[in-house]
Amino acid sequence: MQALLVIDVQNGLVDLAQCNDTLANIEQLIQRFQTQQKPVIFIQHFDDIQESVLHPANKGAQIIERYQPYIEHLVIKRTPSAFYQTNLQELLASLSVDHVYITGFNTEFCCQFTAIAAYDRGFRTTFIEDATNTVNNADTYEMSGLDIRDFVGTVLHWASVIEVVDVEEYLEMQS
Repeated sequence: MQALLVIDVQNGLVDLAQCNDTLANIEQLIQRFQTQQKPVIFIQHFDDIQESVLHPANKGAQIIERYQPYIEHLVIKRTPSAFYQTNLQELLASLSVDHVYITGFNTEFCCQFTAIAAYDRGFRTTFIEDATNTVNNADTYEMSGLDIRDFVGTVLHWASVIEVVDVEEYLEMQS
């Protein structure tokens, strides 16, 4: 069974990114998975620091309103990996999932960490590059011209253990 992981699509992150295309891609995948009766699991990050936009008491920590109607499964995390000290692995096992698809925020942190952790736990893992996004940019990392999604996708692809596709490729594979 396949499952879609929608990682940290929360107000506090989405509001900081140029991400309309990413949100549309994720929503298209959510709808496809739900139509095929495959699980969609939302991951929500909470920070312990009161001033953080991702502190549970802040509006920024909430999953964006547009996706609220899609939430059937929700896992709360406090680290970049959606597996670390959460019930994600048990939830996936209860749903007989052996293949996870990674989408969401931030590409180079929570999406990448979760993809690697999924692989380490024996899941077939597919990273949907254009269904991830980040609040960071080349200036953040002082690396002129850096395309973070492309860089992370390339690293994961070259590792030859995590499949990297874009939404169009996913849709073609499922036809």
